[in-house]
Amino acid sequence: MLHRAPDAKVLNVLVATPVAATGQGGIDRVMAALKGELERDPRGTAASFGATRGAGSVVLSPFHLARFLAQMVAMRTRRALDLVHINLASNGSTHRKMVVAGLARTLGVPYVLHLHGGDYPNFWRDDGSALSRRIRGLFAGAARIVVLGETWRKFVILRAPEVGDRVVIVPNAAAQPTLKHVGGGERAHILFLGRLNDMKGAPQLGEALSRMRDLPNWRATLAGDGHVEAARAKTTEYGLADRVDLPGWVGPDRVAELIATADILVLPSFIENLPLSIIEAMASGVAVVATPVGAVPDIVHDGETGLLVPVGDVDALTTALTRLVNDPALRLRLGAAGLALHRERLDLAPFADTMQRVWADAAARREH
Repeated sequence: MLHRAPDAKVLNVLVATPVAATGQGGIDRVMAALKGELERDPRGTAASFGATRGAGSVVLSPFHLARFLAQMVAMRTRRALDLVHINLASNGSTHRKMVVAGLARTLGVPYVLHLHGGDYPNFWRDDGSALSRRIRGLFAGAARIVVLGETWRKFVILRAPEVGDRVVIVPNAAAQPTLKHVGGGERAHILFLGRLNDMKGAPQLGEALSRMRDLPNWRATLAGDGHVEAARAKTTEYGLADRVDLPGWVGPDRVAELIATADILVLPSFIENLPLSIIEAMASGVAVVATPVGAVPDIVHDGETGLLVPVGDVDALTTALTRLVNDPALRLRLGAAGLALHRERLDLAPFADTMQRVWADAAARREH
């Protein structure tokens, strides 16, 4: 853990998040956890968190962005802003963060980009377009670029080779759970956390569960927003309404309760960066079934810390889930290995230490 001398200068950091680290989405849950850790141990850092999109309708995002920009100016005027940390995804997020980065340059404040959008290769194309050139400029202007895994480091360097020495891999992290993991009891509890849509593989998961209807020893919870009503109708069609719960979006406390009672975390996504739900499951020793997308293979090693199935392969997904439902010993072995990996690489305290070092290095660039 980092500690500074009493006379060391405090590093003032303003963090741009979608909804101000309230825990409403993956990156916001990460930032909320980081905020709590820094409040417990500041590590020589004074970190503030502000929303650039805001909760609710995206129509209101310009107002949240304007407020964030005003906060930047006010902090800089008070000489209380040394660095801006910009969480970045595709589409509107990038357009908003270009404005933030532009103001940071105007104010003479370095910025860190933190890429968390799983669909970014489809957004930032190597096509020579005006948008592609603007995105490259955004990355080229960053003092440091945080990515979540090796595949993302290679992607960024492929698009902007000049930033190679500034790209740092910092996987997402989750705090150790406060609730004891108890599992689902006599019936294995299968848990899905995420938006119920095609990108997350929700249709394939529904089909896999329908093929498992004759197995009596499982139940499932599919928690998240998106196509909830359509998923409920499909569950009824499959005859699984009494075994599959679809509560819609749930808050952090309910997520913690669901993970504590889960035996299997399943995420059959087509596109991801590095899903926080997998890390949270590992933190509790829950066995994981996932697809090898984004940086997932960096932490889910097939047969060791979880099971990997090909994208869109309902047969393989059904087989993996059935295998884990019927083999409690395998669930325990995979869950224990995932838990050990979490404590070694994905815990919150070392994540905060690493982020503080990234911030200190980035802020120092202005001095050279």
